[in-house]
Amino acid sequence: MLTSGEMTSWKRNFFTIWGGQSFSLVGSALVQFALVWWLTVETGSATVLALGTLMGVLPQILIAPWAGAYVDRWNRRRTMIAADSVISLMALLLMLAFLAGSAEVWMVLLIMFGRATVSGFHWPAMQAATSLMVPERHLGRIGGLNQAMFGLSSVIAAPAGAVMIALFPMWAVLSVDLMTAVIAIVPLLFIPVPEPERDGERKPSLMNEMKEGLAFLKSWRGALSIIVLFMIANLLLSPAFSLLPLLVIDHFQGGAGEYAAMDALAGIGMLIGGVLLGVWGGGKRKMVTMLVSTMVLSLAVAALGIVPADLLLLAFGLSAAIGLSISLLNGSMMAMMQASVPFAMQGRVFALISAGATAMMPAGLLMAGPLADTFGVRIWYLVAGVPMIFLTLAYSTSRSVVRFEDQIMKGSAKDAQKKQ
Repeated sequence: MLTSGEMTSWKRNFFTIWGGQSFSLVGSALVQFALVWWLTVETGSATVLALGTLMGVLPQILIAPWAGAYVDRWNRRRTMIAADSVISLMALLLMLAFLAGSAEVWMVLLIMFGRATVSGFHWPAMQAATSLMVPERHLGRIGGLNQAMFGLSSVIAAPAGAVMIALFPMWAVLSVDLMTAVIAIVPLLFIPVPEPERDGERKPSLMNEMKEGLAFLKSWRGALSIIVLFMIANLLLSPAFSLLPLLVIDHFQGGAGEYAAMDALAGIGMLIGGVLLGVWGGGKRKMVTMLVSTMVLSLAVAALGIVPADLLLLAFGLSAAIGLSISLLNGSMMAMMQASVPFAMQGRVFALISAGATAMMPAGLLMAGPLADTFGVRIWYLVAGVPMIFLTLAYSTSRSVVRFEDQIMKGSAKDAQKKQ
């Protein structure tokens, strides 16, 4: 927990680390943009693009639950340092392959899988550390700033990536990831990160710790139904994002510049949503904000499937709406979770939520690639968006879902009474 002295310096410590991580995020986003575009130009295959996304999803399902349990055991600052270092090492190896002219599609896909695997340790460590470094009343605002940073990374990374692809070879583009990783690691070497209180007793097995996380989620009324919503959303909507480069090329007859503009506008939407959430802090019922955001997201994805080829500007506007809704959705959800999950369990609980929410993405990706190759890329945007519209409407009529946070408050009150 934060002491009075730590409370006065939390902004300096947290935002120094946050700033370093933000630089790394921009570098990683730029490199990811370049790799996706390289796969698009090299293969022209929706299936390969779906496989690229799949490489980033599988570790979240297979490894994240174990990673979360380890994060709750390990020093979280050292975990972030190690994760950033390994990701930069993988970027170096791929950079050398491009420099030697021996890079192949399977290498890029393998590196994507490796980066996602290591990020499975970094993400719960950073989120759990944030819960301890930031006072609870500011978590909603920090969630908004995080989403704004995700948006800003797209605003910067997509156009910068397109320019770098045009001016420099791929190995030079990949070097950006190395430089920004150093910027992320340096603050972590000098700034302490609070750790949750851990008893000195013998630690239970990792399997038992994972079971404790599952038991917590099962006892949390309404939590599982919300996770199911996001599982279905990831099944349907995530392939639409992975197929965006082909939508730009095949339907709108665009190139790297148009794809970068669409990606950047989605980033601007995320930036606006993050700033809005950072200033606002989120409504009293963050669940309502999440449902409204999911509805806007679903409508915008469905609309992308019917926009005529000569209305690229409308597609740009829809991309901005998608970014805005994702920012409000993710920021509100993370703030709600950080304020509700016990500090010592956050690593494994966040990892389990992430794994559950992404568990159905592989099925969606494996369906979307061949379907888009056979019937055209636009079909999936309708397959994804229309069912999500009706599903979100159904969830919005559920009193237990809309009043989900009331159950959290009641549970906290009962716990407080037991301690007295």
